[in-house]
Amino acid sequence: MAEPQLYVIEYELHGEFRTFIIRLERMNNTEAWHWASCDAGVGIIPRFGQHNLKKVSRPMAERYGISDVRWRASGQGAEFVAPPIDVKKFSNSGTSNA
Repeated sequence: MAEPQLYVIEYELHGEFRTFIIRLERMNNTEAWHWASCDAGVGIIPRFGQHNLKKVSRPMAERYGISDVRWRASGQGAEFVAPPIDVKKFSNSGTSNA
């Protein structure tokens, strides 16, 4: 069994750049498209040991606006920089906490 390692996956969702890091035993284009779909909220993240889950294919992911999926092993290429978080997206402004 292969040793898990870190991979950086970059993709676009409706033209917006997204990136994340995932730990897997192996990576290929099919896996990258599936995990990008999971990160975008389209795919289902399998439970531990659940191997018969149908993966999201590239054509299906593209229907949901996912494009330009790229992956690389962590430590290769440019340094991973997490994108800034828009705090307003998660704040409860305008709601009453009384």
